Parts: sequence; C-alpha cells; structure tokens
Amino acid sequence: MQYVQQYVLAKYPEYCNGLVEEGDKIDLYTLCLTDESSASEKGKSPRRESSSLSFGSSNSELGKILLEPSRLLDILTKKTSYQGNFISIPEIQVRNRALQQCGLSDEEYLVVFTVTLKKAMMMIGECYPFFRGNYYMTILGEDYDCIREFVSFKDSKVIAAPETWLDLRIKGSQLSQYFRRKCKHSPKGLFAYPAYIEETRYSMHWISEAHRNSWHVLLDASGLDAGKERRLALALHRPDFVLCTVDNTHAQPSRITCLLVRKQSFETAASSAN
Repeated sequence: MQYVQQYVLAKYPEYCNGLVEEGDKIDLYTLCLTDESSASEKGKSPRRESSSLSFGSSNSELGKILLEPSRLLDILTKKTSYQGNFISIPEIQVRNRALQQCGLSDEEYLVVFTVTLKKAMMMIGECYPFFRGNYYMTILGEDYDCIREFVSFKDSKVIAAPETWLDLRIKGSQLSQYFRRKCKHSPKGLFAYPAYIEETRYSMHWISEAHRNSWHVLLDASGLDAGKERRLALALHRPDFVLCTVDNTHAQPSRITCLLVRKQSFETAASSAN
C-alpha cells in the first residue's frame, strides 16, 4: 500500500484527499488506463513507470486468448452461459469466501472447484495454449507442478526458476531479465509462482511486471492460512489464474481447492458468441 500511495500522490496530486482510503470507489486500474490512453491520443508515447510501481495495466494489452479444448474450457463456457447461472447456495458461499480471501470480485473472475491442488494444475496445463516458441516459467514445487508435463508434451519450453529469484533486490533482477527476453509470440507464455512459502510472503509486484512484459500469470495462494485471517489484495494486480483453498463448512472434504480464472484474459465459446 505504501508504494501504491506514493505512486498515486506523485502522478495524481488532484486526488490526494483520500484516494486510497477504504471507502473510496475510484478504480486505480481504470485510472491508469485512462491516463495512458489519453496520452496516446495526443500523439505522445505514454510515460513508462519503473517496474516497482507497475499496477499490471499492461495485462489489457495481451487481449483475450482462446483456451484449448479441455474440461476447464467446458466448465468456463457453461458458467458464462445462461444455463450456468443457476448455482446452489453452498457453492455461492464457497465462491464468495474464495474471492474475498483474494480480494477479487465475481464480476471479473470465475471460480472452479476441484478435489485437489494437483487436479487444478492439471486443468490449467491441459487448457493453456502452450506451443513450440512460448514458455512456461515456474517457481512452484516440482512435486505438485504437473503443468510441466503438459508443457513438454506440447513442445513448449519449461524454465524452472529458483525461489531466490522472487527477491525484489539483486537476485530478482534475473527474473526481470527473463520477463523481458525477446519472443516473437504474444503472450510469451505462463509464469507461475507461490504467494506464500511457509511463513514467507512474496510480492505481488511480479504479477504486474509479468503482465507488462506479455506474460500470463498463475498465482498459487494455496499456502495462505485463512485461520490466521490473512488476505491477499489482488485487485490492483489481477493475475490470470489464482489457486487457493477455503474451509468447507457443509461436508467433506474439510478444505476445497478453488481455481479462479480471470474473464478478461481468456475466450470461451459463450463469450465469443456474445
């Protein structure tokens, strides 16, 4: 919140009175997009902010991509259709808890329930359009990161990055270099990393930087301990996929794995028809 506040006060001094207060209704994301669009219309190239102050507004530059035929695509298509709007009260409650835990809204994200974290990863690996020429860069544990198998099968390239690259200081510059590497395709691929490892919480800044350099982002927030009332503030960053778990108060299992998919990032049959 400190760098958000500093950025806003520096670039938009006219909004200095309470722009980032809790009850404020102004969307910083839309504000940044509007500012850059107006600059482009005047024939001036928009000012590029430093990477540490990125909000992820470049995610809009990627545009929507079509997911490959898969179980996840079928589920998302159904959820965006008229017939898919009828859901049970327990499902609504679990969905709302998952969205609240991540600081996101149901207007922007669809929530899919899976039995295990590995099942959710398999659904992503099956549907994401990997091909020869794009990449899958991951800092997730190899023991459950089954997306790698799909990447290799589709002749794409896996970049297994160490956890130390998530450091915002010197070691993190290596991750930034990989984001900026030249690629004739856009998006360049999928970047996956954990929000938490044990008690270490990693910066959401990497979502914004990845988006600005034409990467989609999978954020694994399953390490979030909801029992300690932790919350993620992802509304300013908007990852394309989010993995999290929530308590199930109705039946077994005691924890439900949720896969959050950003609507603006991917095409479904239903959204294409509309």
